[in-house]
Amino acid sequence: MKIGIIGAGNIGGNLTRRLTALGHDVSVANSRGPETLTALVEETGATAVTASEAARGAEIVVVTVPLKNVPDLPAGFLDGAAEGFAVIDTGNYYPRERDGRIAAIEDEGLTESRWTELRIGHPVVKAFNGTYAQDLLERPRPAGDPDRLALPVAGDDAVAKEKVRLLIDELGFDSVDAGGIDDSWRQQPDTPVYGLREGVGAVVKALSEASPERPEGFRG
Repeated sequence: MKIGIIGAGNIGGNLTRRLTALGHDVSVANSRGPETLTALVEETGATAVTASEAARGAEIVVVTVPLKNVPDLPAGFLDGAAEGFAVIDTGNYYPRERDGRIAAIEDEGLTESRWTELRIGHPVVKAFNGTYAQDLLERPRPAGDPDRLALPVAGDDAVAKEKVRLLIDELGFDSVDAGGIDDSWRQQPDTPVYGLREGVGAVVKALSEASPERPEGFRG
């Protein structure tokens, strides 16, 4: 499968490592240019590209950049993606630590991923946002393993969500349907499921225990 990854930080870098190892054709971009990705390319065999090129021909596009940088993604960066492509959004809103206050999230009540959808002009599937990057390398387990971790996945497009869940399974993790994008507050930072290293049952329970009230520490 051809996969484009925009963002080569902890999550983006380790997804590049795992997905190339699984045989996928990965194009990876960051904000500083392809020439800064030489080490990752040499390690993985991925193709370094610009953010404008990452989605070309891709069946899955991973957007894993700081939330504040989503509006800076190049216009039309999803043009040329494969028909029926899915976009994975790994983003989180950290108003005090990084992103500044985003009124549409805090005043209008948009979830982080709904806000991202509106900025990029395409539906997203929220996944990997509460995953420890190192777990992508160290914690994969075969299906049925009692120690297999489960990840919540939210999205409105059932076909796209299933495509993402199949990819998560291939990476060595179970997944739990966390509802639509308007339900994705259940997996935002400081919710019970965020960073949870447990299986399906515990993830389902944690999602059910989430509060829609945004914690004080995550308000601008």
